[in-house]
Amino acid sequence: MPDLAFWTVAVLAVFIVALSKSGLLGSLGMVAVPMLSLVMSPRDAAGMLLPLLLVMDAIAIWTYRKDADWHILKIMLPGAAVGTLIGWALWTVVSDAMVLLFVGVITLLFILDALLPLRKKLEGLPPSKPWGAFWGGFAGFTSFISHTGGPPFQIYVLPQRLNPVIYSGTTAFFFAIVNSAKLIPYFFLGQLNVTNLTYGAFLAPVAIVGVFVGVWAVRRISVKRFYQLTYWLVFLLSLKLIYDGVIDVFFASATA
Repeated sequence: MPDLAFWTVAVLAVFIVALSKSGLLGSLGMVAVPMLSLVMSPRDAAGMLLPLLLVMDAIAIWTYRKDADWHILKIMLPGAAVGTLIGWALWTVVSDAMVLLFVGVITLLFILDALLPLRKKLEGLPPSKPWGAFWGGFAGFTSFISHTGGPPFQIYVLPQRLNPVIYSGTTAFFFAIVNSAKLIPYFFLGQLNVTNLTYGAFLAPVAIVGVFVGVWAVRRISVKRFYQLTYWLVFLLSLKLIYDGVIDVFFASATA
């Protein structure tokens, strides 16, 4: 039976994911797998989280059922399907550390780009279909490997400067569809085992409460503060992912 340290980390990780599912904390939910890796293997962490993510997704899409931008979704979802298939094919080849490092670098570049004058000229322009398909595919791939699809999704969507509620609804529908598509591959990879499902069942109430708390906050935060908070959180998260990725890759190389 897991100890207190496991349940403390697990509850905190799931609550953070739930807040991010509401749209409140942007991509901060992607720290869940790294956090849970402190007390369990990253692969088991991903398997345990998937059913919980689907519970959160169900609440989120019901809450934002009238608020999604379907034009953006139609652009990104085909790419996400391809990225999911690639993630399945490379599951045993790509390490968690490599994915975290790659996502961290791309995310940091995104934030630095957001500080340049050029980004201000691009914000609000109509979504580019090839660009959206590319980042949708990237989001599908990283979401499959370690539930870290948030930053690639945001690289395409944040510059559109959507209303926070529309942004949250678009995010909810995108990841609800992507996570549902991961069920069959995860089953065949053995990630949906009895142990992971049991732990997930105990953590389900935390997930439900967290989503409702986040939804309550999203509808009361200003657009300016919403984007300020999101960009800062994504910036800090990129540094965390780069650090973890470098440490893990270096450690793996040193012990090889």
